[in-house]
Amino acid sequence: MAQYLSIHPQNPQARLINQSVEIIRAGGIIAYPTDSSYALGCQIGNKAAQDQIRQIRRVNDSHHFTLVCRDLSELSLYARVENPLFRLLRTLTPGPYTFILKATHEVPRRLQNIKRKTIGLRVPDNRIAQALLAVLGEPLMSSTLILPGAADPLSDPEEIRESLDQLIDLIIDGGNCGFEPTSVIDLVSETPVVIRHGKGDTSLFA
Repeated sequence: MAQYLSIHPQNPQARLINQSVEIIRAGGIIAYPTDSSYALGCQIGNKAAQDQIRQIRRVNDSHHFTLVCRDLSELSLYARVENPLFRLLRTLTPGPYTFILKATHEVPRRLQNIKRKTIGLRVPDNRIAQALLAVLGEPLMSSTLILPGAADPLSDPEEIRESLDQLIDLIIDGGNCGFEPTSVIDLVSETPVVIRHGKGDTSLFA
């Protein structure tokens, strides 16, 4: 049975954030709020948790996980970001965007696109997510909380508990944060490509 913690969306309680991070470090899977929707998250090195998230979402090995980072400096450890790209990312982060970038050697190979050697990364504009990342000290390996057969992510913590109580270790109730997934922007080529139009404004790439 998953633990259930109500964390204030504007002033996250340090004690509850620390408790949440302990669960992550112990190998747990969490459901947590972001600036676009709820997501499932675990530690980068936790292959068993990664496999469990795949089973929950019923996605295959080609499904892309996202590394949710605290800021651009952390993101730059896991992706190759040239100066022009850095300036672009600085204008869009934090925010509801996932960026596809070339992975560095810091990214485990099982998280990379096999052919392109890329990884999805994002910096969320959500105080609970940011507090988790600050204490954890590394990105969260994440996947949008969309259940099999559903078109939209889950956004109600009570509904998440009803659906996943026996399958994950912690549900963070941070209130309703919306149900629109991030916009996904492929920045590998010279010309950015919008892979998914989501909550983030994509008019810059039109």
